[in-house]
Amino acid sequence: MTDKIRCGWVNLNKPHYVHYHDTEWGVPVHDDRLLFEMLILEGAQAGLNWESILVRREGYRTAFHNFDVVTCSRMTDAECEALMTHPGIIKNRLKIYSVRKNALAFIAIQKEFGSFDAYVWCFVGGAPKINRPATLKDVSAQTPESDALSKDLKKRGMSFVGSTILYAYMQAVGMVDDHVQDCFRAT
Repeated sequence: MTDKIRCGWVNLNKPHYVHYHDTEWGVPVHDDRLLFEMLILEGAQAGLNWESILVRREGYRTAFHNFDVVTCSRMTDAECEALMTHPGIIKNRLKIYSVRKNALAFIAIQKEFGSFDAYVWCFVGGAPKINRPATLKDVSAQTPESDALSKDLKKRGMSFVGSTILYAYMQAVGMVDDHVQDCFRAT
């Protein structure tokens, strides 16, 4: 695990972090279910660190019906309230209820554009933006593209979609590839 050079944010003592970096982060995603999952997980991270969400990923999948957007959009207030005692997720009422709210907006976007994938990838011109920063210090926290996506998603009724959250989302789903120059994943 330590024989390869990785981005500096990867804690080599945490196999789940290494696995996430090596197999997911920066890989282009075009599957709407996974795009919804990552949108919800990145929103759940707000004010926290990514590891606190990553270690609970299976709990989130269980709590939110494997991120089936239609099922999430139909969650009742009682179901949302019950999740306040779910052992596998962060117990934040606003974030829990935002899943239903964001699912409804996500479905509306799918109807308008044919898929969420078709919608979201327009913000980077349909292809990943490859940055190749020299160090972590050179990685942006937000960009004009994440600003525009954030503004549009908020206009469409989503929450926990600030520009910084959405830049992390764009990195996670491969819309942006910020693997540092000496990382083995930099191509």
